[in-house]
Amino acid sequence: MGSITTAKIEKMIYIIRNQKVMLDSDLAKLYGVETGALNRQIKRNIDRFPMDFMFQLTKTELIELCKTDPVFKAATKGKKYTPYLFTEYGIAALSGVLNSKIAIKVNTSIIRTFVQMRKVLLEDQSLLHKINELEKGSNKLFQIIFERLDDLEANIPLSWPSVQSLYKISGPSTGPHTDSSATPFQD
Repeated sequence: MGSITTAKIEKMIYIIRNQKVMLDSDLAKLYGVETGALNRQIKRNIDRFPMDFMFQLTKTELIELCKTDPVFKAATKGKKYTPYLFTEYGIAALSGVLNSKIAIKVNTSIIRTFVQMRKVLLEDQSLLHKINELEKGSNKLFQIIFERLDDLEANIPLSWPSVQSLYKISGPSTGPHTDSSATPFQD
């Protein structure tokens, strides 16, 4: 079966119908069983899997997902039936249906991955909140700066004297750099 890593499990989690889900075929691979055997076991215990634990894609959803997600398309390629998808709750319910040591170990790893993903999402939301607060503070600061600039602009005369008129220019020179005797503000 190989080692089950969080990264490997994360690649098998999709967001469909606004829920994080895993394909029946991916779960079967992790458990080391055939997809059909997994689905038969679930059908024997269907009462443990309400719609918020497990659902089956419609053909239309399958076609759309295959068009937009190449990873999903590869995972469902050549399947005879539309796949079943399991939410975190459905995966937890699988532990009561599949009673092997491997299933228990796999379920534990999957649930830990979902929990870790939830923590990362919460941290992201916390950072987003902090960024929004900083943005609000920055907006207030810029508002104050612009108000002060407006006040300064209102108190400064609109026409400034030209640079040449600030210097007393003697003789035929045309600028302040040509006459060493020129000094600012002399009349």
